Amino acid sequence: MAATVLPPLPPQFKSIQHHLRTAQELDKREPVVAYYCRLYAMQTGMKIDSKTPECRKFLSKLMDQLEAMKKQFGDNEAITQEIVGSAHVENYALKMFLYADNEDRAGRFHKNMIKSFYTASLLIDVLTVFGELSEENIQHRKYARWKAAYIHNCLKNGETPQPGPIGMEGESFADVEREEAGSSSLHSGTTQPTSSTYDANNIPTSTYTGIHIPPGAHAPANTPAEVPHNTGVTSNTIQPAPQNIPLVDPSLYSAQSAGEVRLTPEDFARAQKYCKYAGSALQYEDVSTAVQNLQKALKLLITGRE
Repeated sequence: MAATVLPPLPPQFKSIQHHLRTAQELDKREPVVAYYCRLYAMQTGMKIDSKTPECRKFLSKLMDQLEAMKKQFGDNEAITQEIVGSAHVENYALKMFLYADNEDRAGRFHKNMIKSFYTASLLIDVLTVFGELSEENIQHRKYARWKAAYIHNCLKNGETPQPGPIGMEGESFADVEREEAGSSSLHSGTTQPTSSTYDANNIPTSTYTGIHIPPGAHAPANTPAEVPHNTGVTSNTIQPAPQNIPLVDPSLYSAQSAGEVRLTPEDFARAQKYCKYAGSALQYEDVSTAVQNLQKALKLLITGRE
């Protein structure tokens, strides 16, 4: 990416500093996600203050970064087509969430998994550039924010966190944000590695009042493909898990389209969305999600029903 240097972050834009830092950390590994993090910051900053000179200057430089990335990745469908970009960012956010959720349920508490919960919540914020969040994503964001704060505060106070979904109580997210703000430089792009690892032997619980969280066993194989954010935990400590591939719905083999079935433009759009989600899932070697989405698309195209 072009080395457009941002001016100092205006105080008015404090709420987007973490999204910009995430973009910086992902520039080389996930440039598409980095692009949309900056787009989210740009759109949010415009709503906060686009008139103050220092804010205008900052937003202008940020726009230059976005334009440079557009030129560099202009042939990438995830940049040129929102439906592909949305699927790509959502899959990466889910990847972060499921990695942290797996570690949490296994009682492996460390800064890397806290940061993954935290990053997942930020990336779900970013999904708002594509429209309103689904109820599932709203729940995941709320849970990820709470878990990051809860585990961080437990470790800071020398307490053993309770793994897995438990009833949420008030936890301050401020400490996590302060630690993240101090862990890396927004303008230099450097990240200070951390190597602290915490262990616990608690047995994960299985219920969580009011919010449905996918079981940790459903995490994509090889999650994470690379340990997030270079926090000093080497990837060879994480062993790839065998995937649970869903059975293909046998009714699809014999399903025949009735002559009077007419697909609407909305049906075609939904089928296309499922195919894009499947393609994005395969980028993360998540065969299960890919199969599920392809089956949904096939059923819709054959029967006109989901």
